Amino acid sequence: MHASWIALIAVVILIALAVHVLFLRKLLGGKKESPELPAKQAEEKEIAPAPPAPEKKAPPELEAPELKAELKAKGAVAEEPGAADVSLVNVPAPIAAPPPPVISKKEVAGLRKGLAATRGGFMAKLKAIFTGKKEIDPAILTQMEEVMISSDVGVKTTQAILARVRDGMAKNELTDSDAVWASLRAEATRILTISAPRAPKGTPHVILMVGVNGVGKTTTIGKLATKWNADGKKILLAAGDTFRAAAVQQLEVWGRRVGVDVVKGKEGADPGSVAFEATKKAQESNADVLLVDTAGRLHTKVNLMDEIKKVKRTIAKAMDGAPHETLLVLDATTGQNALTQAALFKEALELTGIILTKLDGTAKGGIVLGVCDELKVPVRYVGLGERAEDLREFVAADFVEALFGKDDDESEAA
Repeated sequence: MHASWIALIAVVILIALAVHVLFLRKLLGGKKESPELPAKQAEEKEIAPAPPAPEKKAPPELEAPELKAELKAKGAVAEEPGAADVSLVNVPAPIAAPPPPVISKKEVAGLRKGLAATRGGFMAKLKAIFTGKKEIDPAILTQMEEVMISSDVGVKTTQAILARVRDGMAKNELTDSDAVWASLRAEATRILTISAPRAPKGTPHVILMVGVNGVGKTTTIGKLATKWNADGKKILLAAGDTFRAAAVQQLEVWGRRVGVDVVKGKEGADPGSVAFEATKKAQESNADVLLVDTAGRLHTKVNLMDEIKKVKRTIAKAMDGAPHETLLVLDATTGQNALTQAALFKEALELTGIILTKLDGTAKGGIVLGVCDELKVPVRYVGLGERAEDLREFVAADFVEALFGKDDDESEAA
């Protein structure tokens, strides 16, 4: 009897333990392993890596950096202790700013010397507006406008530049004189940076030179011939100004000085025929460059403008694709009149570049900005003196530095 009770109690205890174990397994979500599981499979299951946790993405409303920062400040977005502030979205790396243009100190020094009149006139007046002013008053824009227009920058270009400055001031981006001056420099660089057309392959490279009377076309041709001849190029000149004997003689003087041939016709000959003959000779003699001079013509005379178009067509008959460039020569001392000339020549001919002569003889060098901004034609060369080396290739970064930069003595004082 006693033994029976002991056996009964043992059975009850075993049943209770079994129920308890089953309850715990159910509670913990465990699963009873099959006793028949092979040893190798059990081992593989034991060492199998756990699947990666699904990536948690922030709700769209939290992806905005400003909202996230606000929520974090209010404690609505938790941050792990000691963890770095990692954005909820992948922010692309900032695009590196383009490298600043390379400026030649030697070229700038020469340009600054040649632009002394403009620096002492136009630029000196602009600088005087800012002198002694720590804060910029919007009324200063009126003074700047007067100086720029009087320095032949042109009304349209002046208004475009000042509109950008005014916008910067409204956004509190331009709060002092240095910032405004830097903005003017940036605008000048933007306006003057116009890509020149790529030179076509093959020779000869035919260049048609055009412009009104007295701008210095023939002299400019002689200077270009001197420069390129020194670079080892074979140059040929065409005396297309057949109406003025002095022009032919002047070009022949340059030819003898440089050591290059000049193709000319009889006085009063058809300029188109001279250009045609010169183009053919340039091809036969394997010349690298042919420079074609033309008679100075009033830009307001329709018949003369039609004639220069005829010369251009004649050159094209002699050589496919020629002339490869049509360069307009302008006298910088004529100011806004030069801009008017340029607009009419551009309308009649497909200009590829502009050469500004006598820039050293004017205090109103702002004409360069007006020409580039309104015509969208690149300035290729600027004349800063009588010598051949004074015809300088135009580089926007160098030119802006020469105009807006400080002199050596100013830099040392600063």
